[in-house]
Amino acid sequence: MSASQTSSSDVPADVPTLLVKIFGKDRPGITAGLFDTLAAYSVDVVDIEQVVTRGRMVLCALVTEPPPGVEGDLRATVHSWAESMKMQAEIISGLGDNRPRGLGRSLVTVLGHPLTAEATAAIAARITKTGGNIDRIFRLAKYPVTAVEFAVSGVETEPLRTALVTDAARLGIDVAVVAAGLYRRAQRLVVMDVDSTLIQDEVIELFAAHAGCEDEVAEVTAAAMRGELDFEQSLHARVALLEGLDASVVDKVRSEVRLTPGARTLIRTLKRLGYQVGVVSGGFTQVTDDLKERLGLDFAHANTLEIVDGRLTGKVTGEIVDRAGKARLLRRFAAEAGVPLSQTVAIGDGANDLDMLNAAGLGVAFNAKPVVREAAHAAVNFPFLDTVLYLLGVTREEVEAADTLDVV
Repeated sequence: MSASQTSSSDVPADVPTLLVKIFGKDRPGITAGLFDTLAAYSVDVVDIEQVVTRGRMVLCALVTEPPPGVEGDLRATVHSWAESMKMQAEIISGLGDNRPRGLGRSLVTVLGHPLTAEATAAIAARITKTGGNIDRIFRLAKYPVTAVEFAVSGVETEPLRTALVTDAARLGIDVAVVAAGLYRRAQRLVVMDVDSTLIQDEVIELFAAHAGCEDEVAEVTAAAMRGELDFEQSLHARVALLEGLDASVVDKVRSEVRLTPGARTLIRTLKRLGYQVGVVSGGFTQVTDDLKERLGLDFAHANTLEIVDGRLTGKVTGEIVDRAGKARLLRRFAAEAGVPLSQTVAIGDGANDLDMLNAAGLGVAFNAKPVVREAAHAAVNFPFLDTVLYLLGVTREEVEAADTLDVV
């Protein structure tokens, strides 16, 4: 589906207007032909909206009433023109412009694979029950998921989000609710977690596999990500198990790292749209520095494994990147990028990411633990990282168009 709209200056509520609706098979020249026809009657355009779905067009034009005595001729001429184009026409008399949109405006992005009629009906009904009105619906993408955006007015963003998140979990879809406004497309810094977000792996478990203690480390990692253990204590406990590993294992681990599906597309598209992109990780600089170089990231920060005489000592050096540290780094990156914190996006999956997600203008839980999904502004539960683009209002067509641009 595609849609376009424009509007002229306000028209007083008592001024007579005509709503001209044309529908039928889409073809070149319909819009120009309609307005050529209307031009002969000295009408002014108040509003236009056009939608094309599977080759079928609906074109609506709200225009001022023509001079006295010619409205009947206008109606006959429009119907005759429409018939000549094998279209249908409907003309409705009324007063003034569209009614004003209610206060409280939000954009609701719904992701489904598939997006069922049942889920769509439930979301629409919930919006109505919260006091909201659906002003417009627009498809953002049909691949790798179906992504649809609802423009909603009449209800504040937070209560709308709370109402829809509960339904989304029950319906097996993802829903993101953000305040409408220019800032949404001005979010110019995206910061991601690394393990199980940007990449499919937990880096310390890759190191542990070479040390023969993978199961023990994985158990501690899982408990830390669930928020059951203090991260710093768990980090030191896990790293201690790596003591004595030859430093050559770093190159092996780098080669074993698997990017999450859609990661390259997400970063490439963001960069080509003018965003800055960074990563923060409770993992290790030995991997994140390599990712920064490979993917062209603007920022990267993580813990550092200590290496002495060609072997891992079982210790980390420098300031620990923990839950609070990730939020501090988000703020630091934003300051360095010259981007207000309200115009940042943070993406993560674990309890260790919660402070960062809450600090960002938009916090996205990606295939996250329940405690993280419940606390984040939005959640994505599909295994494609580039679906985050749809939460930013980027369409699939824009993603594909960005691939034809040179990186700035």
